[in-house]
Amino acid sequence: MKNYYEILEVNKKASKEVIEKAYKVLVKKYHPDLNKNGKGISNEQKIKEINEAYDVLSNDFLREQYDLEIEKQMAKKNVIPRTKETSSNTQNRQTKEKAEVEQINENMKKHKVGSFSGIIALLKELYKSKPKREEFKEVTKKDIIALILTIIVVIILGVVLWQIPFTKGWMQELLFENPLFNWIAGLFSK
Repeated sequence: MKNYYEILEVNKKASKEVIEKAYKVLVKKYHPDLNKNGKGISNEQKIKEINEAYDVLSNDFLREQYDLEIEKQMAKKNVIPRTKETSSNTQNRQTKEKAEVEQINENMKKHKVGSFSGIIALLKELYKSKPKREEFKEVTKKDIIALILTIIVVIILGVVLWQIPFTKGWMQELLFENPLFNWIAGLFSK
């Protein structure tokens, strides 16, 4: 996995402003049109890497995802076997961790982490799983019930306000003299 912080030559704790300044400096430094030193192809590749790094690190959500993936990979690489574990348990754990790292790398290639298409693909994967789909249906039913109850409460509140003499004039003005409501009423009267 590429280290975007090294590509932009910034610290992992760098702010957005520092990342943006580093990006601008590096783009100016490596831009093929501005630097004609015979390294056009390598400069173009470097610019692509810089743009990719900036796209991920300048977006808070993508940067958080990227940082989590980096931390996971670093944790997997720096696995220190525990002395109390037997060698077979250690080997099983290390084999399992290697498989997880490979799965993460495979998913990152498959879903293009840090891109919009990657987010869409991840949402599709989450929706495909049966338990998540059933949970989603249950949440949707609850939302629909809440929406219907809210509409009923608003209608009841409108009827009550219409019956009170003080608010009836205000309600009539709101409904019958407001251009927005007149336009909406015109849509339904045709």
